[in-house]
Amino acid sequence: MAPVLILLGPPGAGKGTQARMLEQDFGLIQLSTGDLLRAAVKAGTSAGLAAKAVMAAGGLVSDDIVLAILRDRMAAPDVAKGIILDGFPRTAGQAEALDHLLAETGQKITAAISLEVDDAAMVGRVAGRHTCGACGEGYHDQFKRPAQSGVCDKCGGTAFNRRADDNAETVRDRLTAYHAQTAPLIAYYDSKGVLERVDAMGKIAEIRTALGQIVAAIAA
Repeated sequence: MAPVLILLGPPGAGKGTQARMLEQDFGLIQLSTGDLLRAAVKAGTSAGLAAKAVMAAGGLVSDDIVLAILRDRMAAPDVAKGIILDGFPRTAGQAEALDHLLAETGQKITAAISLEVDDAAMVGRVAGRHTCGACGEGYHDQFKRPAQSGVCDKCGGTAFNRRADDNAETVRDRLTAYHAQTAPLIAYYDSKGVLERVDAMGKIAEIRTALGQIVAAIAA
């Protein structure tokens, strides 16, 4: 059975980076809730039209609509080797609804992998991020500075951008919200016997290896 993985972790833990590597290493498909919503709206599917109406009214898209969009996407042939869910579920209630959706096709969550990080380190990691305004090359105040201050190593650009929400106060608020929402989710998957924990404070390559070992064991 094709694996169904969930990556759990706060903002800045590296979920997106590691999901892309798992796609490369195992042929899995990352399914991001935000991307799925935008694609469904653009395609004009029934669930996409429902989501568009809610968003146009300034509301939050319901779990039922998200699940309908996810159901449509999981029927596509390109997900045959397995999927990585990103951004859903966020609560134990959503996890239960997802279990019911997967059961419709005889599937279940293979592993929920929690990327374990230190909150204080996360604040520094996220708050220091900035990118070259010309080519998008990423930098960090502490961990990756340009060789020449104020000049991009890659393209020589001198304009740099910072996301408005990449500041210490916002990051702390996002971490607080993450722990409040996700603690029950971690307990939920732990009770199911599918929770895996990975130290995500090391080097990207080391985290990639640890995740790869988990996925390889699942696929064996």
